[in-house]
Amino acid sequence: MTLRETIRTAAQELSRAGVDTPDHDARALVAAAYGLSLSGLDRLLILREEPASHPGAESMLRELLRRRCEREPLQYILGRAPFRFLDLRVGPGVFIPRPETETVVQVGIDWLRALPHPPIVVDLCAGSGAIGLAVVTEITGSRVWAVEASEDALLWTRRNRDEVAQSLPDIADRYHLIQGDATSADTLGELDGTVDAVITNPPYVPQSQPPVQPEVRDHDPEMALYGGSPDGLRIPEAIVDRSATLLKSGGLLVMEHDSGQAQPLVDAARARGFSDARTLEDLTGRPRMLRAVKGPDEV
Repeated sequence: MTLRETIRTAAQELSRAGVDTPDHDARALVAAAYGLSLSGLDRLLILREEPASHPGAESMLRELLRRRCEREPLQYILGRAPFRFLDLRVGPGVFIPRPETETVVQVGIDWLRALPHPPIVVDLCAGSGAIGLAVVTEITGSRVWAVEASEDALLWTRRNRDEVAQSLPDIADRYHLIQGDATSADTLGELDGTVDAVITNPPYVPQSQPPVQPEVRDHDPEMALYGGSPDGLRIPEAIVDRSATLLKSGGLLVMEHDSGQAQPLVDAARARGFSDARTLEDLTGRPRMLRAVKGPDEV
């Protein structure tokens, strides 16, 4: 079977299993089985060449396809998830970072770049470390405190921090990982009133609306998914409250949320002294994040 035929057959198998992106996933799994990057696979396809002999590639591909057909997330199978300029390690026990969260980070980074000083940033509910590590690698001189409660997730956060530190050794002095309750006044209490920005993707899925996709429902940690109440607002509202105390006057909160939570969270932010609290849309036009400034309206 040629490389093209192998990819086509794999995509058909994934499609029959209900996978949403069978063509992309087939390419990724075939590349992994043959020890290729996606760009390397594309090169072979463009040149109409076949991969070099790779012992065990066919049996490995069968196993990878089995796992994906059982709806294990592609990122868990590959052990990696891209996020902005990072290639993060992920696996069971940690929430898989999503493309929509990259937009949340961009809003924060655009604001941070305009500051006249190296900022202090807090990433509440850090998970894999995606948000905080993106900030500390993209904003020169920034200092980031990341908070995560789950020991399982922290294993992945530490791996990603250590991997990033291999190419950016000063990360050890600028990225601080804390295990704790992101909503507690005791967590990062020493930073109260000094933080320039809180950028966060907390658990927010309404308990009354469990996800339909098996990849999410059956594999993402419940602790990272559900917002602690039927409407999913208990934890996000607590994050707003904690952020109000952490931030200095004029500090920024950017928080991802469910598309049905926009107005309640704008109201919660205004009630806690945030000005210019507004909802921003994701790349698909859905209301998916709160942007709020602590204190007087922006000039």
